[in-house]
Amino acid sequence: MLSRRIIPCLDVREGRVVKGARFRDHVDMGDVVELARRYRDAGADELVFYDIGASPAGRSVSTEWVARVARELDIPFCVAGGVRDVATARAVLRAGADKVSVNTPALEQPALIDELADAFGTQCVVVGIDSTREADGEWRVRSHTGDPAAMRAPGRRTLDWVREAQERGAGEIVLNCMGSDGTRDGYDIAQLQAVRAICRVPLVASGGAGSVAHFFDAFDAADVDAALAASVFHSGAIAIADLKRALATRGIAVRAA
Repeated sequence: MLSRRIIPCLDVREGRVVKGARFRDHVDMGDVVELARRYRDAGADELVFYDIGASPAGRSVSTEWVARVARELDIPFCVAGGVRDVATARAVLRAGADKVSVNTPALEQPALIDELADAFGTQCVVVGIDSTREADGEWRVRSHTGDPAAMRAPGRRTLDWVREAQERGAGEIVLNCMGSDGTRDGYDIAQLQAVRAICRVPLVASGGAGSVAHFFDAFDAADVDAALAASVFHSGAIAIADLKRALATRGIAVRAA
């Protein structure tokens, strides 16, 4: 059995890590390289960096901090935010990232997923999906979530988009359940289960982690391949080594911290 992954998520703005709840009220958490090094040493299996300033500003992700991070890490890391084309993805990967993640640009131009997969292989291509349950009970995607004032509802059903993304070449899906993001009330297990039922590529749970039990539920009940979290790690509420020990005692296969 493959080990389940624990992935700290670092939102980056101008080389600094920030964290907010429900995409708002961001607080400075420290230098991106310092936190990357800290999580590597703490036992993280992988890191995800979101350049939250790039997409709202309409610019490409800065490869300067990507290169600085790459010089310090010997674990895989993924970069998201401001990756709109193959050229930008190539620059990010050449700077040292192992994967690139696309969200809104893929919704606006789905063929981008095909282009990235053809250029770099599906193993490098992650599709991030921000999803919420609407009044009719359906889960639908949101775009432009980096700026709450600009957020849009394309009307696309989440499950339909998951199917299309993997058909086009997504090697991994990160499902961010917006109703849970930043709340520490637990992952949206029902939504993760629905996506897991149709998702044949690795699935990463995002949004809502607040306790060891929440991680266990995501792995056990929703059968996700990895669990992503931010605030519980940044604040020190959960230590990765302690989390992994607790998961292992409950039968979840994890790499030792």
